[in-house]
Amino acid sequence: MAQQKRTNRTQPPAQRTRSQTPAQRSQPPAQRRRTPAKKKQSFSLVQFLPKAAEFKPDAEGSSLLKLLHMTRLQRLSYLKWILYIAVMILMLVIQDVVMSRVTLFGGTTDLAVCVILLITVIEGTEVGSIFVLLASAFYYFSGSSPGPACVMLLTFAGIGACMFRQMYLHRSRGSIVLCAGLALMLYEIGIYGTALFLELTRWNRINVFLVTGLLSWIVMIPLYSLINRIGQIGGNTWKE
Repeated sequence: MAQQKRTNRTQPPAQRTRSQTPAQRSQPPAQRRRTPAKKKQSFSLVQFLPKAAEFKPDAEGSSLLKLLHMTRLQRLSYLKWILYIAVMILMLVIQDVVMSRVTLFGGTTDLAVCVILLITVIEGTEVGSIFVLLASAFYYFSGSSPGPACVMLLTFAGIGACMFRQMYLHRSRGSIVLCAGLALMLYEIGIYGTALFLELTRWNRINVFLVTGLLSWIVMIPLYSLINRIGQIGGNTWKE
């Protein structure tokens, strides 16, 4: 082997050219000299790091389970409003079946209005203003309301009570019941004025509307505990 290498070195250039392959002989001498040697593979720590997962877009289409997927806070929020509506419907039934037969000086309670105004003041102006508008419309179409004027009167009374409490009073049981009660009295006086304008009542029957407002205000005190308990489901979302 060593003797063969020495023979190659001692061979003249013409003989060394014949010993090369045809592909090597076809290359010019300058290109053969520029052919770089194979580089050594450099050691890098990146080779041993795990490759990042490739981004894959979500599959198109939707299923029923995806549509029904909700976070815990969303489920609690839906539960709260379902219970609000259930309490309101329950108060409508109790008012029509039971309390409509119980009178004092010609007046009775108005439980549905009590619930609507309490929820409105508890939820605040941002949420309560939308609620009182929808709830008053539902109250009118339920057939238990005194007329279409209740939608306007309840909406203005509820929003006014929310704004008054947030501007001048701290959030507490007393302030909420006070503002909701004042809104209720304003609503009853508005119903009396509307009925008087439409000649559906007489001047001397104002005491009936005032007694109804006072009795409903008293009923708000135990009702507040139930409504406030439901309003705490999912945490307090109101901001002062």
